[in-house]
Amino acid sequence: MAIEANRRVAVVTGASSGIGRATARQLAELGWCVIGVGRDPRRCAEAETEIAAAARNGGEFTMLRGDFTLMREVGRVADEIAARTDRVDVLINNAGGVRDRKLVTPEGTEATFAANHLAPFLLTRELLPLLRSAAAGLPPGSVRVIAVSSSAHRISDGLDWADLQSLGAFRTAAAYGRAKLANILFTRELARRVTPDGITAQAMHPGVVASNFAAHGDAAMQAHMAAADTVSPDEPAETLIWLATDDEPGRGGGRYFHRKAEEIPSDAARDDDAAARLWAESETLLARLAAPR
Repeated sequence: MAIEANRRVAVVTGASSGIGRATARQLAELGWCVIGVGRDPRRCAEAETEIAAAARNGGEFTMLRGDFTLMREVGRVADEIAARTDRVDVLINNAGGVRDRKLVTPEGTEATFAANHLAPFLLTRELLPLLRSAAAGLPPGSVRVIAVSSSAHRISDGLDWADLQSLGAFRTAAAYGRAKLANILFTRELARRVTPDGITAQAMHPGVVASNFAAHGDAAMQAHMAAADTVSPDEPAETLIWLATDDEPGRGGGRYFHRKAEEIPSDAARDDDAAARLWAESETLLARLAAPR
């Protein structure tokens, strides 16, 4: 799909299932041109058929595939997006997940950290020219980057700068909590950097969602999800649509939301020095990986 000039474009990662799929569908129903990103071939094909059929008012949908534990895949996906459009109005960094053990990727990164933080960091960085292109012709705050974080960020009292990826003493819940904390810190620093360009960055907590989120989690995580009161993916998707389109979240970037209302994240998530350091550490790590290509 080559997208026509001046059409509003959204990129949604993790669009093959769960929250991402529901969000991509709702945007396509509203008439947006949506580029989804997913990993599993079967789920990607099913989502593409469903969402394309649901598109209304000139909306369109296309699905790209990429494994976001690998930064070379993130770079390739960014290139494919740039080949289809010269603008991105909304980037929703939704893809992520939890693992049942430490898994080191062929690039040498830890998979939980890579998929939940490093991939959205890199994708956002690579798509900034397209985000700025869209923002140049719109009122400030119209173009947005939204991170799907989690209340799990509260279990972490800060990032371990000596072992940012939890490659040492690995515990699944702690590694996930740190990665979700990183989402909010990244959002704060991103907002500081791109607000002058007219771009707004926000983060949100989706709640406990009935999805395949814990499919790769350990027994404790799967038991927790099985016993929890869950909501349909459509509920957090509605909040993401609101964050993408409503006037209120287009003002004052670097905030954290749940159910269309602002919440105060943990003290560690409001540490602007840590946010700036995380950005620098992430850039250093990517340079060592020779990312994005």
